[in-house]
Amino acid sequence: MSRFKSDFLRTLDERGFIHQISDEAGLDELFSKETVTAYIGYDPTASSLHVGHLTQIMMLHWLQATGHRAISLMGGGTGMVGDPSFKEEARKLMTVDIIEENITSLKHVFSSYLDYEKSGNPALMVNNAEWLRPLNYLEFLRDVGRHFSVNRMLSFDSVKTRLDREQSLSFLEFNYMILQAYDFVELSRRYGCRLQMGGSDQWGNIVNGIDLGHRMGTPQLYALTSPLLTTSSGAKMGKSASGAVWLNKDLLPVYDFWQYWRNTEDGDVIRFLKLFTTLPMDEIARLSALAGSEINEVKKILATEVTAMLHGRTAAEEAAETARKTFEEGALSENLPSVEIPGAELDAGIGLLSLMVKAGLAASNGEARRHVQGGAVRINDEAVTDERRIVGSGELTADAVIKLSLGKKKHFLIRPV
Repeated sequence: MSRFKSDFLRTLDERGFIHQISDEAGLDELFSKETVTAYIGYDPTASSLHVGHLTQIMMLHWLQATGHRAISLMGGGTGMVGDPSFKEEARKLMTVDIIEENITSLKHVFSSYLDYEKSGNPALMVNNAEWLRPLNYLEFLRDVGRHFSVNRMLSFDSVKTRLDREQSLSFLEFNYMILQAYDFVELSRRYGCRLQMGGSDQWGNIVNGIDLGHRMGTPQLYALTSPLLTTSSGAKMGKSASGAVWLNKDLLPVYDFWQYWRNTEDGDVIRFLKLFTTLPMDEIARLSALAGSEINEVKKILATEVTAMLHGRTAAEEAAETARKTFEEGALSENLPSVEIPGAELDAGIGLLSLMVKAGLAASNGEARRHVQGGAVRINDEAVTDERRIVGSGELTADAVIKLSLGKKKHFLIRPV
C-alpha cells in the first residue's frame, strides 16, 4: 500500500522514482487538491540528451499523464555559465547560437515523452534566458544575492568536492547556484510552479530555490529528487562500451538504442520496466515471475517498449525484427547500422583494425587488435584471426555490403559509396 494518496506521487513511489521529498505530506496534499505545475531544468550542453537523463524525463511524463502541468526548462541563460555540480573542471563556454541550436534539437527528444499541444494540461518548454539575460547585475545583487550565505554555499557537496580536491571553482560557476535558485522563483511567479524535480545530486540546489522563494515571498515551494541510477554491476546509466547512449537517432541508430536495452543485466530488467516504460504494474508483476531463459524475452519487451516511447512503435518493432533475423536466423538485415566507405578506398583495401575503429566497434587500433586476438571478430559471419587482415571490395556480398561483427550482438554493414 502506497503512503501517498495523490495519483502522481503514488505512481512515482510504486515505480521507484522517489529518493527525497522536502515535505511529503504537504506535497501529497497539494497534488490531491489541485493541478500542480512542476519543472526540471536541463542545460543545453549538447544537441541530445542521453539515457542518464531518462529517469527525470519519465518523471515529467508521469506528471502530465496524471493530469498536472510539466515544464521542461531549458537553460539558455544558465548554459552560458555552466553547472559546477560534481564536475572536476569548468565546462567549456558556449555561444548563444550553439545554445539555441541545441535547444531546438532537444525539443524533438522531449516531444516523444511530453505533449506540448495536449488539451487541458499542455506541457511547456521554457527558456530561462527570458529572465536571466536581461538582468541588471546591480539590481540582482541587491534583490537576490543578499539572500545567499557564502558560508552555506561552500558547504554544498557539489562545491566542497571541487575545493577538497584543490580544483579551481570560478566565480562564474559559483554564481550558477544563485541563478538556478532564482529560476525556481521566476517560474513560481510566471507560471505558478510549486515543485522542482531532479536527480539526488541536485537536492542542495533545489532546496536553495525553496529558501530563496520563502525569502522573496513566493507560495510554499517543494523539492522531489530521484535516486542516482546505476546498473546492478555499479555502472553509470547513459554510458556503454562505445560511448554515450544518446536519445537522438542522428547520434545513435535506433537499432543500437534497442540493443542497449536488450543487453540489460538480469538484475535490472524489472526495475527498468518500472522506470522507463509505461507498462501497467500488474503486467510488470507478471513479467517479474519469469525466470531462466524467459528473462531474455522480458529483455526484448523492455527494449521494444523503451524504444517505442522514444522512436515510435514501428521503428522499435523493426529493430526487434532486425535483431531476431540477425541472431536467430543468422540472416543479413538491411536495418543493421552501417558505415559508408568510399568505393575507391575499399577497392584499395583497408586494414581490419582501422575498419573496426571507423565502424565504432573499437575506440582504437589497440582495442580492435585485442578483439581479433580474442576471437570475437567476424567478417560475413566467418571468424577472423589475422589482425593484419586487409578488407576489400572482393568481400562484398550479393547485397553489395560487408557484414562486420564483434561478438554475437554487435554488427555493422560496410557500404561502398
